[in-house]
Amino acid sequence: MGELKESSEDDERLDRAVETLGGVITEGLDKIKRLVVVDQKPIGRTPRSNLATYTGFFDHVRKLFAATKQARARRYDAGRFSFNVAKGRCETCQGEGFVCVELLFLPSVYAPCPNCKGARYNARTLEIKIRDRSIADVLAMTVDAAFEFFSNDTSLRRSLGVLREVGLGYIRLGQAATQLSGGEAQRIKLATELQRSQRGQALYVLDEPTTGLHPFDVAKLLKQLQGLVESGNTVLVVEHDMEVAAASDWIIDIGPGAGAEGGRIVASGPPEQVASAPQSRTAKYLARAL
Repeated sequence: MGELKESSEDDERLDRAVETLGGVITEGLDKIKRLVVVDQKPIGRTPRSNLATYTGFFDHVRKLFAATKQARARRYDAGRFSFNVAKGRCETCQGEGFVCVELLFLPSVYAPCPNCKGARYNARTLEIKIRDRSIADVLAMTVDAAFEFFSNDTSLRRSLGVLREVGLGYIRLGQAATQLSGGEAQRIKLATELQRSQRGQALYVLDEPTTGLHPFDVAKLLKQLQGLVESGNTVLVVEHDMEVAAASDWIIDIGPGAGAEGGRIVASGPPEQVASAPQSRTAKYLARAL
C-alpha cells in the first residue's frame, strides 16, 4: 500500500488493499467510492519537505507575505517566499538551511549555513515581515504558536486547528520530514485529508495512528475519526490501544497470540461482546477500558 492512496470506484485496488490487511471484501463494495490509506511512511524523503509544504497551507502564508505593503513596493510575488526558488532563498545553502562539511577520514557532517544561519532565505527576503515576524520566523513556529499568530485568518486557523486536533500542536511548521516519526507522519496525512471537504462513502484505513500520542491527544484523535464516520465514511483502524478499541462500533480480535501464533479471528462484534469473550486474551484489557 502506498503513502496515501485514493480510489474512485476502483474495485481492484480496494480488493488488493484489503487482502494486504488479511481479508477479502464479500459485500458492500458498492457503498465504497474512495479508498484512503493513511500509513506511517514518511511525507517526504528530503529536508525540503515539511509539514507546511505537505499540507499545502504554506502557499497561503507566502501569499500573505507577498501582500504586505513592503513586498508590493518591491514587487515581490509569492514565489519570492519559497525556499526552493532562487530569487528568495539563500544561495550559499540553496535554501536548505545547512551545508555539508566534509571531514578527512571521517563521515561528512551537516552544519547550519554560515550565511543565513539556518533561515533558508536571503537577507532581502527576510526584511519582509508580518507583525515583526519574517517568513523564516513563521517556519520556526510550532503549530500551536502559529494558530495564535494567525488568529485572524480563518483559512489558516482551520488548517492549523485540524493539526492541533490530531495531536500535532508541538511540531514546527518547517520541521523537516526526515525528522518526523512514523506516527507523526501518519497524523499529518490524516490532517491533510480532514481539511478536504468530506464527500462520504470513503474507506479510511489507518495503521496504529495513536503511536507516540499522549492519552489526552488520543481522545482528540478519536473525535476526528468519529467525525469521518458521521460524515458517511467507514474507518478501519489497526490498533492496540484499548481506548481506541472501546470507542469502536465493531472489533475484530485477531490472535490468539502474536506473529506465527496468531492470524485467526478469535472474536468479533461490538466492544461489549468482545470484552466478555472467554477465548479472547484481549477481553480483560478491553473490559477495563470500557
